Amino acid sequence: MANRNLEKLASIDAQLRLLVPGKVSEDDKLIEYDALLLDRFLDILQDLHGEDLKETVQECYELSAEYEGNHDPKKLEELGSVLTSLDPGDSIVIAKSFSHMLNLANLAEAVQIAYRRRNKLKKGDFADENSATTESDLEETLKRLVGQLNKSPQEVFDALKNQTVDLVFTAHPTQSVRRSLLQKHGRIRNCLAQLYAKDITPDDKQELDEALQREIQAAFRTDEIRRTPPTPQDEMRAGMSYFHETIWKGIPKFLRRVDTALKNLGINERVPYNAPLIQFSSWMGGDRDGNPRVTPEVTRDVCLLARMMAANLYYSQIEDLMFELSMWRCNDELQVRADELHRSSKKDAKHYIEFWKQVPPSEPYRVILGEVRDRLYQTRERSRHLLANGYSDIPEDATFANVEQFLEPLELCYRSLCACGDQAIADGSLLDFLRQVSTFGLSLVRLDIRQESDRHTDVMDAITKHLGIGSYRDWSEERRQEWLLSELSGKRPLFGPDLPKTEELCDVLDTFHVIAELPSDNFGAYIISMATAPSDVLAVELLQRECHVKQPLRVVPLFEKLADLEAAPAALVRLFSIDWYRNRINGKQEVMIGYSDSGKDAGRFSAAWQLYKAQEELIKVAKQYGVKLTMFHGRGGTVGRGALVF
Repeated sequence: MANRNLEKLASIDAQLRLLVPGKVSEDDKLIEYDALLLDRFLDILQDLHGEDLKETVQECYELSAEYEGNHDPKKLEELGSVLTSLDPGDSIVIAKSFSHMLNLANLAEAVQIAYRRRNKLKKGDFADENSATTESDLEETLKRLVGQLNKSPQEVFDALKNQTVDLVFTAHPTQSVRRSLLQKHGRIRNCLAQLYAKDITPDDKQELDEALQREIQAAFRTDEIRRTPPTPQDEMRAGMSYFHETIWKGIPKFLRRVDTALKNLGINERVPYNAPLIQFSSWMGGDRDGNPRVTPEVTRDVCLLARMMAANLYYSQIEDLMFELSMWRCNDELQVRADELHRSSKKDAKHYIEFWKQVPPSEPYRVILGEVRDRLYQTRERSRHLLANGYSDIPEDATFANVEQFLEPLELCYRSLCACGDQAIADGSLLDFLRQVSTFGLSLVRLDIRQESDRHTDVMDAITKHLGIGSYRDWSEERRQEWLLSELSGKRPLFGPDLPKTEELCDVLDTFHVIAELPSDNFGAYIISMATAPSDVLAVELLQRECHVKQPLRVVPLFEKLADLEAAPAALVRLFSIDWYRNRINGKQEVMIGYSDSGKDAGRFSAAWQLYKAQEELIKVAKQYGVKLTMFHGRGGTVGRGALVF
């Protein structure tokens, strides 16, 4: 197959590049990548299904390419004749082959984009990308802020320190690719990128080529369709796989890149580890709006699973940090703590791989980190026991209950190293670890809870009927607000165990009980879909209090339909006019605007215009009342799915 024409083997998209060679950069290897992947796949197809079927696939592929090139109807007729002559078994294999070939073409393009970007980074060449800020180098972007917007480097630095982007993971059927295939595709990308490295040896090239063929065949042999519907717990595990594979180690690298860009701008400070530029939230296991499978038990399981995963990731790195911080010189504060821990720790820990014997006091940093390791181990095991059995013999005070407890010994080590003239060491792996803790906390992601406003109305209606004061559902908005504020200002319990509860009511109330039971850093926002009035927000505030949520979640109204977007500014005015509520939010409010439902409701163009107008008006209202407004953009729909950012 080595004598095949490269151009014929490349994907149609790659071939189109040859029509305008002047626009193709010197470092464009897409045709070469495409041809290699298709060449390997056709060899595999021949081995598995024979020469005849491979030739049929090639014929269909070439007819498709010819029709795409000149739109000759005869080629389309020929293609139709070939396809209609196939028996059902061959049709399935050929359809699967084309699906696989499209996946391979996408992977080739991803590798080409990464290769081209690396070359541009080496050259510092972004001259042709002024209109594409997402393709710009970070340093180049900061320089534009200084040069084109007349901001000083210090202003840029101060702005960075005081902002956080919260990226929100969702589970949605538009992401139909199985995790098994995503992992195989990742390995194919890695093999392809390494095969074209300049310093590759002949032996390495042969072994990588074999690995590439193996992964291509494994992906082809894997069922693309999930035959059983995933549970919310499955969705959470799939989402968390991105942390294991890229995000966990990518965050410290990204923040170091920010440090370097700032240094080249003239700022000789690093972004503080306790001012995270990025944090992560999730709707997986928390979004119960119209999803009956997301129950309070599921929410509890997902939170415990995330906590266990986070502790395990930290635990997997702590011994490397212990190896690195082998120095003996420290400040008095750390030495006193290390001596106390050494005296209280008498036993060897045989369940550890490294440092299983008691660390001597002459290595104080390792003594401190050894205690951190113990508590991480207990945190992971307690979460695992609670997830598997519903109980654990490990006491909570043997674990890290909150991120402040986790940060304290690490900050102690950092301060000591800096005080002893070892800031270069402090700014190594320890700084990366501190930044991971500040970014991911003890739960990797904060779980947002989303519920439809009518479900809260049902609960309130059941309560008012039980109290004999009428039907909450039938009350006017003014009457609802008056009653809710009266209860929020009072101290007596609103209802007791004798409240009649349907299954739907139990689901809502038990969700609040789970929020109250679990550590507060497991959760982010409580989002109310189909919110139309201040009473929707006040009802959630009251339910949090009645269910003993010690640190109430921030309550976020979601305005999604066209009429709701139009009425959103007026709703916010009424909400901010309530003294109790203004005192509650302490000058901060978050509002979510929905792109998917508004698009379905009014069409994409009308919805886009209304979304823009709503944001302008909401910002004016917030400024009028001295409130800092955060906009949560719910970018729904297939095109924008997953772009949920602040």
